[in-house]
Amino acid sequence: MKNSEIVKVVFAGGGTGGHIYPGLAIADELRSIAQERGIKIEIYWFGNSAGMDRNLVEKSGSADKFVGIPSGKLRRYFSFKNFIDVFKIAAGCFKSFFSLLSIKPDVLFSKGGFVSVPPCLSASILGIPVLTHECDFTPGLATRLNSRWASKILVSYEQTKNYLPVGKRDRTVATGNPIRPVFYSLGEDSRAAGKEFLFGDRSDYDENKPILLVLGGSLGAHQINELVVGNLDWLCERFNVVHQCGAKDAASMPEGHSGYFLHPFIYKEMCDVVNCADVVLSRAGANSIWECAVLGKPLVLVPLCGSGTRGDQVDNAEFFRERGAAEVLLGADANSDNMKSALERMLDAEFRKKVADSSRSLSVEAQVDGKRPARRIAEMILESSGKEGAGK
Repeated sequence: MKNSEIVKVVFAGGGTGGHIYPGLAIADELRSIAQERGIKIEIYWFGNSAGMDRNLVEKSGSADKFVGIPSGKLRRYFSFKNFIDVFKIAAGCFKSFFSLLSIKPDVLFSKGGFVSVPPCLSASILGIPVLTHECDFTPGLATRLNSRWASKILVSYEQTKNYLPVGKRDRTVATGNPIRPVFYSLGEDSRAAGKEFLFGDRSDYDENKPILLVLGGSLGAHQINELVVGNLDWLCERFNVVHQCGAKDAASMPEGHSGYFLHPFIYKEMCDVVNCADVVLSRAGANSIWECAVLGKPLVLVPLCGSGTRGDQVDNAEFFRERGAAEVLLGADANSDNMKSALERMLDAEFRKKVADSSRSLSVEAQVDGKRPARRIAEMILESSGKEGAGK
């Protein structure tokens, strides 16, 4: 490939941080590989024109340009919003088609979410190679649709192939879940930075107590927030409780409680914050639990379940539980007594280390020939670009 030739890559995905952060990890690896090989690269991100997508992508600096796409949600249940969203999806297809026609990318990579479907469809019409990745244990509706047009279907788990039609399995590759490169290189300095950010000069931080990090994803988790607030005295007697509650519930959270450290949302410091935690109480979104696995964190998971979800978090959580990397509170079992029992076990340092080791082993197993998932996926994207020398 001539030095003047540019590889143009479009990323598509959004709606939640779980569809954005893994894509940003891959974009960062793409830039690293391009620099190593002397390749000029331009990265565009097609995301939801409303919501958090633009803010997260532009703040990361991983993409050269963000392109907002009108987006309708792909619901599996009856809702009058489905009729409105048909027009949003049509507008998304129109915007995607002409944006791709203008950019002329060499390859499109989908990280999932309902916003990714119009760009994938448009790319297939224009003859642009499409790759799609699924983070969860079972493929979501967007991935099932995008896989119709994808030359490669990438999944995080080998077992996920069994949930795809037989005819698609020959182009399906288990890559593991892409995690931002910075998570693999965090050490004592990072832990110290995390503690400084969280506790600073707070006199109620007790270095003799483990740090319990409570996460509900980028939007927060009302169920977990209620469990924490309802048992705050018990928790603070045993842990330094760091609680990312999400913006929706922030106003109703208690203030001034000794040993309780509240944050509506943590962004750029999250790597250091997770690194300094001793135990993580969390939903079971694929991105957050695999970040914890890279850092070897013992988990207590409260997966989102019920009629409003397809059960992807339940599958993720069960996989981690089967491997000894997590305690799981599912459905009606996600109550105060069971949460206390699970966290009481985590107070035992030997038990905590056993779960932490199991968690870390999952991340090690996801690497192939010493290459992390994000690196492998980035190389596949370059290979699919069709530009001479990009795949070397």
